[in-house]
Amino acid sequence: MKRMVVVLFCLFTTQMFSQQKTGLEVKSNHQEVKVFPNPATNVINILGLQNSDRALIRISDTYGNTLMNYQWEIKNNALNIPVANLGPGIYVITINSSEQKVSKKFYKQ
Repeated sequence: MKRMVVVLFCLFTTQMFSQQKTGLEVKSNHQEVKVFPNPATNVINILGLQNSDRALIRISDTYGNTLMNYQWEIKNNALNIPVANLGPGIYVITINSSEQKVSKKFYKQ
């Protein structure tokens, strides 16, 4: 009986922690936002966004330094962002609009 209780407790806590989101995946809706290709070379595509007349797009390095800023309209729930001038490394893209705020990591080759 004790073994069964321990197993059930372990399963419960594992499920509880696996459902938590990291701070870099903040979304106002439940739709999955996907960034691809990852690693990127020239362009990153972002799907699953909410359409917006004006979205602020920011690309920053892992230290939080802003490297690129854009202001675009989101159509067809997607964006294509040029990243050819970025050096190889890990970056964070943040899309901020009145409809949502999304932050995702991506790797540039």
